Amino acid sequence: MANNLGLAVKPVTTTSPEEIERVANWINTEEYKELNFKREALVVMPPHACQPLGAELVAHAFEGSLPFVHGSQGCASYYRSTLNRHFREPAPAVSDAMTEDGAVFGGQNNLHEGLENAIALYKPKMVPIFTSCMPEIIGDDLTAFIKNARSKGLVPDDIPTPYANTPSFNGSHIHGYDVMLLSILQTLTDGKKVDGRCTGKVNLIPGFDANTGNFREYKRIFAEFGVPCTILGDISDVFDSPLDGTYRIYPGGTPLVEAGDSVNGKATINLGPYSATKTFAWVKDNYAGKHQALAMPLGVARTDALLLAISELTGKPVPDSLKAERGRAVDAMTDAHQYMHGKKFALYGDPDQLIGYVAFLLEMGAIPYHILCSKGSKKVQKEIQELLDTSMYGKQGKIYMGKDLWHLRSLLMTDPVDALIGDTHGKFIARDAQIPLFRFGFPIMDRVNLHRSPIIGYQGAINMVTTICNTFIDITDNTCEDRFFEMMR
Repeated sequence: MANNLGLAVKPVTTTSPEEIERVANWINTEEYKELNFKREALVVMPPHACQPLGAELVAHAFEGSLPFVHGSQGCASYYRSTLNRHFREPAPAVSDAMTEDGAVFGGQNNLHEGLENAIALYKPKMVPIFTSCMPEIIGDDLTAFIKNARSKGLVPDDIPTPYANTPSFNGSHIHGYDVMLLSILQTLTDGKKVDGRCTGKVNLIPGFDANTGNFREYKRIFAEFGVPCTILGDISDVFDSPLDGTYRIYPGGTPLVEAGDSVNGKATINLGPYSATKTFAWVKDNYAGKHQALAMPLGVARTDALLLAISELTGKPVPDSLKAERGRAVDAMTDAHQYMHGKKFALYGDPDQLIGYVAFLLEMGAIPYHILCSKGSKKVQKEIQELLDTSMYGKQGKIYMGKDLWHLRSLLMTDPVDALIGDTHGKFIARDAQIPLFRFGFPIMDRVNLHRSPIIGYQGAINMVTTICNTFIDITDNTCEDRFFEMMR
């Protein structure tokens, strides 16, 4: 070991190979697991991101929208780079680059100069503003700052500036998504409600979902019904735009006029009951038409529930084309069930997706064994437990709320399973446990194009079955002695 002068440097401590091996083996024991689960003040490998990242995702999801981070440049780079790496697409956003001066004197000057420059340079139609840690800690008053910016003429009257407080030190990305979406809808629909007017459209709140394929699948389902739909926060074209030689800073997104008129919709369906809680509570009090909250449509039964809800809310029968899709999904699941039946799974993720994974696994006769949610609630835990209790395959399931991936590693090493479902961050513990990781959720940074493959709806069920079962088949085929495995001889 040497420094840049080439001088030998003696380590302060030396760890022997034998000690390294001892500790490596010890962290796989029941003794270590008990100590690990006694942790209170330390989080290791948390499977969630911070509030501003969720706020930025939904801020991108509207026409001509330029996300604006009131905070430090480094924080903004983290949110952008995470979205870049998941979608492999640009995530154009700006920051007012608060530094030490802002921490001492407040960030109003940064916000005003940043807004003026961003609007002049990038010509957005809307600038959603949200905070990082620094302005939250010092108590910056966004309401006053933005009001002052408008009074100075720094923001044109025709550019909406919805804003949300999104402190990184509490909650998670789903909470930031929720409060930013709420502010956007409150701003865009202000003064737009007209008594007796009905757009004839169904509003869909997808909740925090970073799978562009899911958004396209929702659109296709509504198109099959012949029902016009407004997705309140549509990222499908924003993060899955065509490569044709022309860079578009604002591709896609929910049109602002359509979002504003959504307050006069025929009905509103919320598919993110845990990631759009505040938004939907406000919608129920302020939007016209009927309102219904449903679970994310993962698996056959929950897709059934969505289609029946659309039929009931619009008076249109479920189309034969979707009935046929259901039959194909059931057939695909039946053909492949033997490769999943009885397999034990560990799974983690956001509440909406996690509950969907459990429902899907139970439909396949698989066992949701270790179920971990880092940012859940007693209500989430109760819903998962009630779901487990509906099936013989759920009797062995154990729920771990408020735990992290290092807790999950202890579980995998002391009480093994056959596979893990989660995002990219689970790769390390899956590797240690020598089991496959099925990458569903956010973020997925070490594989390509998975965000383009829907996992909702009947087609999503087929996709999940195909991915999971073929991986198990590959493992068996590569390790069994029968060279003619699954072949006719």
